[in-house]
Amino acid sequence: MEFRLLGTVSVETLTGPLPLGPAKRRSLLAALLLSANTPVSVARLTDSLWDDAPPLQARGVIQGHVSRLRALLVGADAEAYGVELATLGDAYVLRVPETLIDAQRFEELLMLAREQRGPADTVLMLKEALSVWQGPALSGAFTGPPLRAAAHSLEESRLATVEQLARTYGVLGEHHRAAALLAAETAAHPLRESLAAELMLALYRAGRQSEALDRFHRTRRLLADELGIDPGHELADAYALILRGDPGSGEPGPVPGPVTAPVPDPPPAQASAPGPDRTADPARAAAQDPAGVAVGAVGPTAPAAASPAPYPPHPGEPLPVDLLPRAPRGFHGRAAELAALTRAAAGEAPVCLVTGPAGVGKTALALQWAHRSGALFPDGRLFADLRGFSDAGEPALIDVLREFLLALGVAPRRVPESTPAAAALFRSLTDRRRVLVILDNARDSATVRALLPGGSDCVTLVTSRHRLEGLIASDAARPVPLDTLEADDGTALLAGVLGEERVLAEPVAARRLAELCGGLPLALRVTAARLAGRPRWTLAALADELADEQGRLAYLDVDDTGVAAALRLTVQHLPPDAVHQLARLGHHPGGHFDPYAAAALAGTDPVAAAAALERLAAAHLVAETAPGRWILHDLVRLYARGLDPESAHEALTGVLDHCIATALAAADTAEPGGEPCFVLPDGYRRPAAVRDFADRAEAMRWLAAERENLALAAVAAREAGLEDRTWRIILLQWPQVVWRVRDNWTPLLELALDSARAGKDAYAESRVLTLLGWVLTEEGRTAEAAALLERSPVLAREAGDPMGEATALINLAVVQAELGELPAASENCTRAVALCREEGDRHTEMLGLQHLARMRLTARRPQEALDCALAALDLGPEHEEAVRRSLLLAICGEARLALGEEEDGIRLLDRAAREAEQAGYDDGAVRALEALSRVSARAEYRRRYDEALRRLTAES
Repeated sequence: MEFRLLGTVSVETLTGPLPLGPAKRRSLLAALLLSANTPVSVARLTDSLWDDAPPLQARGVIQGHVSRLRALLVGADAEAYGVELATLGDAYVLRVPETLIDAQRFEELLMLAREQRGPADTVLMLKEALSVWQGPALSGAFTGPPLRAAAHSLEESRLATVEQLARTYGVLGEHHRAAALLAAETAAHPLRESLAAELMLALYRAGRQSEALDRFHRTRRLLADELGIDPGHELADAYALILRGDPGSGEPGPVPGPVTAPVPDPPPAQASAPGPDRTADPARAAAQDPAGVAVGAVGPTAPAAASPAPYPPHPGEPLPVDLLPRAPRGFHGRAAELAALTRAAAGEAPVCLVTGPAGVGKTALALQWAHRSGALFPDGRLFADLRGFSDAGEPALIDVLREFLLALGVAPRRVPESTPAAAALFRSLTDRRRVLVILDNARDSATVRALLPGGSDCVTLVTSRHRLEGLIASDAARPVPLDTLEADDGTALLAGVLGEERVLAEPVAARRLAELCGGLPLALRVTAARLAGRPRWTLAALADELADEQGRLAYLDVDDTGVAAALRLTVQHLPPDAVHQLARLGHHPGGHFDPYAAAALAGTDPVAAAAALERLAAAHLVAETAPGRWILHDLVRLYARGLDPESAHEALTGVLDHCIATALAAADTAEPGGEPCFVLPDGYRRPAAVRDFADRAEAMRWLAAERENLALAAVAAREAGLEDRTWRIILLQWPQVVWRVRDNWTPLLELALDSARAGKDAYAESRVLTLLGWVLTEEGRTAEAAALLERSPVLAREAGDPMGEATALINLAVVQAELGELPAASENCTRAVALCREEGDRHTEMLGLQHLARMRLTARRPQEALDCALAALDLGPEHEEAVRRSLLLAICGEARLALGEEEDGIRLLDRAAREAEQAGYDDGAVRALEALSRVSARAEYRRRYDEALRRLTAES
């Protein structure tokens, strides 16, 4: 028996592959194999089997696939191979010897290859490893996000193995074989630069230099056309090696550039008029820039190529200038960002833009990369702190340029006095050189432009709290956004300052500190500094102090360094409307917000709020995680909350009323005519604008996406004593509650019930009890549901809410029917239908008649069941939802059969099944076709039943 992941997901046996069936079953097998011998939760399997929101019956679908897969394995005598598919609580585990999984065998062969002493043996092992592959990983499976990531990882490992095999062929001198191997893979992965670089070198060493150069230019054009980027260092270095005619057979290294010494003081020059012999005088030529324009003068000159160097270096000059501050100490993580900087620096005269919020470590990243990449800049590294967010103010541009020019060897008296002239001289001196220029803490694009070097081989690295989109537009700056650190990197940073022993002694507290600091390196370093100066303090004690939001920012300040100080310097450069918006965002109870919520907080409209959010995002004070969806870092939120503490109640009330207004609109769109709480609370403030929902699907998506935010808003309302807002915000989510009834709504509904009772609101209590009782019924907690629901109709009558009473009676009747109390259930349903008729609510009357018909059928009173079902169908228009029509038609069909009217019964059940099939309601189709199969031997019904059941288990 063999389990295959490297190709089509399959199980091979002595008699051939097992018939695994649909793609989702293969996905289930793949997910279990990728975590072989480790329990895999149902939640993880759900993520692997569905891209979008899983269906209500996802757990049942998974159970069905597990059952079928287990049966297949048992039938193939899997136990003899030590294979078992077991259930462990809420998870499944596939126990299997790793030698039976092709992906594990591939890894074992790679390990053996690394242990070989000679290249010939290494080649044999690598070829054996690659022979295990029979196609793209996880083929034939429906790959949800976790499986896509796994397939990508496996493919990366395969490609790395191909590259290693090609390099080993090169060591053996078999360059033609390496080129043939790489050519096939490069055709399949034309944008993979490492493959192209290896192919170029193999072709070159095989004596095919023109093909190697052609490969570079084809790849360069493809990268530009498809991705809009220049070749990275691997390609560029391979290209340079070929041009130099380097015969080396090792991996390509950095391409060295010309070494240029600092520029000495030129001899004095006399001003002269333009003339044909102007370049003959070295003293005069020394006052010219490489473009042929005399410094401080205007007018054309002889071509630059005919002129000597403007400031010729003397022999034996010292090493190139290096103005970099020391490398950051305790630097951890940021591997992806360092790699992104390397890629961004690979183009022509690139401007790399490191952006992020205050304290996120932009300068540290820039310096770390600069110190690691020193060999790339043999002509020097320049650094300037532009103090764009400092109380001290920004330095004058001429001062920065003077420092750069002096560092490049220009004599003090030769530094121009005007900024444009100094910038022109700086550009000319950096032409044809490989210099790194770091411009730290830039506030705007114009400042950066004046300081850009002139050489195509120069790299400019800019850091800023602003996005500097103008620089991206004008100079093709390549942004490298910097986010907060993951918890592991945060604890590593603490260990770098405090020592590993202290962190390892309290690993849980260290991770908690990293989380409380929000992954912000500045906050982590301040925390580490406090602990380093107090060796007797425990990490847990400081974590307890930071857990108090009221004092967290104060704890994160040391001397003149701290999070609050850094944020203050950012905020002071914002316009008033953005500051006002930020202050109000600090009082938002949720985790994310859109322009509508921001407007409700600030008392503005969504257009103004969106403009303010854009300004805040440009300053990295908020982050846009999806179009129109924004978040606030925890420490920024605490700082913002302190900007205007007096506005807390007003801002909270505004956003709560926004939640009510939007949830009302969503519920009305999702279930028109079925809104349970249309009465608005006292003092309600209608927002300036309310989101409009195009259809039910859009409304349901909003309710699902905002579930956590709405829950947090309800909790905040309760804590603020706004009970009338609390239960409304919760109850208005009822369409989502009905749609995902088993999704743990009970705690939130219990909060709504507490709020309704605290406000002594019988109307609210009844409505909440009705919904909560129904949820408990669906969760199988029937006795608890019955106890709650018995009180609900009474409260509704007290509140003068006849439709609330009718809905409560229907839900109570459903519970009573499940408990076997059919007479009481029928009586309550009948009362509910009568109330609906008095109030003219056809929608709820249909619901009552549907349940009453089912109860009559269960009580073996088919004629009464038929009458109720037909009456319900008469109430609804032709476009009534397919689910309800299918259920009512099925009841009619079953009633006709019970009355002995077989032909009519079959016809109605067939109609119910067809309407369900057309609407994609497979559950209803299965029910109707199952009833048909009991009374008819027609193969068509069995075929449609099997198809519907297959769709339900494989495609839902």
